Amino acid sequence: MFSASTYQGRRSRLASDLGNGLILISGNIDAAMNYRGNPYHFRQDSSFLYFSGLDNPGLALTIDSGTGRSILYGDDLTIEDIVWVGSQPTLAEQAKQAGLDEVRPMDRLSADVQAAGDKLHFLPPYRGETILRLATWTGRSVEAIQAGFSEGLIHAVVAQRSLKSQEEIDEMTWAVDLSGRMHVSVMREAEEGLHESDLASLVTGMCEAEEVVPAYGIILSKDGQTLHNHYHGNTLESGQLVLGDFGAESRMHYAGDITRTFPVDRHFTNKQREVYEVVLDAEILAIEACKPGVAYKDVHLHAARIIANGLKDIGLMKGDCHEAVAAGAHALFFPHGLGHMIGLDVHDMEDLGENHVGYSKDVQRSDQFGLAYLRLARKLQPGFVLTVEPGIYFIPELIDQWRADKKHTDFINYSALEKYRNFGGIRIEDNVLITEKGYQILGDPIPKTVAEIEALRYIV
Repeated sequence: MFSASTYQGRRSRLASDLGNGLILISGNIDAAMNYRGNPYHFRQDSSFLYFSGLDNPGLALTIDSGTGRSILYGDDLTIEDIVWVGSQPTLAEQAKQAGLDEVRPMDRLSADVQAAGDKLHFLPPYRGETILRLATWTGRSVEAIQAGFSEGLIHAVVAQRSLKSQEEIDEMTWAVDLSGRMHVSVMREAEEGLHESDLASLVTGMCEAEEVVPAYGIILSKDGQTLHNHYHGNTLESGQLVLGDFGAESRMHYAGDITRTFPVDRHFTNKQREVYEVVLDAEILAIEACKPGVAYKDVHLHAARIIANGLKDIGLMKGDCHEAVAAGAHALFFPHGLGHMIGLDVHDMEDLGENHVGYSKDVQRSDQFGLAYLRLARKLQPGFVLTVEPGIYFIPELIDQWRADKKHTDFINYSALEKYRNFGGIRIEDNVLITEKGYQILGDPIPKTVAEIEALRYIV
């Protein structure tokens, strides 16, 4: 945990920003995997962590916006609990660690929150059990809970959690450094004949050695054209690329999110190198474009134009690159957004609503294919931490559909694409802090140039 004063300051600002009413933040409870006594690995709610630092199940927190008084609700372990799970700090001890004003048993919560009436504020619940608990505590229907979250509380939480403090940046740097070591180990160990699962187990093992877990489902596949590919059952073969998108979560649950792509062979082929260099140029130049006051949507479009221009040089696109990107033709190869906020969540605060986190009154979400998936578009501010992760993918099903529909034929050279149907995909990703004057890539450098990767892949 951070110091008690850190959490007190966060709660004080939240109360001040909201101005009135009672704030209720529910912690998570154990979720059954296949029966109650066999739960999934426990992960605390990120907003509950942010405002209390407490990492045990079955807790709730209220903050009075008028007085700033904060109360922890829960129940101490019984002797039967201790027999099975061991002793834990008492609620009073936990409250002291978090700088909370009072502790009350969980059976007091319902009366306390119902007394607030329509001045009760809670965040949108994303777990079914949390919806049911909120319904029980408030005496409201499930439908009312799903629709009755507080927009004002969302805006206040997003405004605060978006700006990372130095102690948060230190946590994220630790996570990125471990993530980088995981990627280097995978690049060194991969070879023809290994299974993807062999490499995924290496990643998991390195996390377990540090008493942490991966921050999200491990993407580690020769089928990099599938953006969120969690299947690890393939055997690596010569001529393939491996795309690894994985990161560690720090002991305080801050995420690292890194992607690297490398060849199964010791060297890139000429075709692989050509495409890789386009993605690398897009990533480097996009990072260099990041600074306060710049809309991340503009950085995304900048990267898209670099990709379109590079693919034109290779012979896969044609025509004016600015016009191609404006029309969305590049999205055949780059169908996702350039990046997203990162912090206590790998897609930071996505449970509060992506538009609340990544957009503003000045920047609205597009409905154009590809651009619509951009999670972060608003103007950048010092203290933001975000991912920069351009990619180029050859998705046979999408190519076939667009070609059949004669889509963007002025900009796409479909005949040349036949030689790339089994190419896979390339993505390169780093985590970037926006500073007062520009940017800082978090953590120690992680190999990403062709020369650096081939040096790792070469065995004497």
